[in-house]
Amino acid sequence: MKMWQATLLTAALLILIGCYGYFASSPEKQSFTAFIPAGFGIVIGICGALASKEHLRKHAMHGAATIGLLGLIGGAVMGIRGLMKEPEAGAPEQSGIPFATQMQLWMAAVCLVFVALCVLSFIQARKAQQAGQSGD
Repeated sequence: MKMWQATLLTAALLILIGCYGYFASSPEKQSFTAFIPAGFGIVIGICGALASKEHLRKHAMHGAATIGLLGLIGGAVMGIRGLMKEPEAGAPEQSGIPFATQMQLWMAAVCLVFVALCVLSFIQARKAQQAGQSGD
């Protein structure tokens, strides 16, 4: 699989996480902030589509990796904050992790894998360039 295709797959996963986070929430808890992963997915998807063109690949993939890194940091920070948050007074006992926190951690996990793949791809491309070969 080429890296721009992995970028499109990552975008689709983030869009699914955002849509699932919104539509799987109970109606009284639905918030448009659940679509934040989908927003990151759309931007990463645009970068992936641009990266399918050879002359735009390098810049588009660096842009996608940057957005992925921001998604990783944002999802991880918010997810960890959610894990450390005290349950609200008067709220029923919750067993497990709150749903919003789960979605934030899923976003962080998808972005972590994506950024790691990007870094490996950049390293391979640099080695191929130094060896005088064309990289992907």
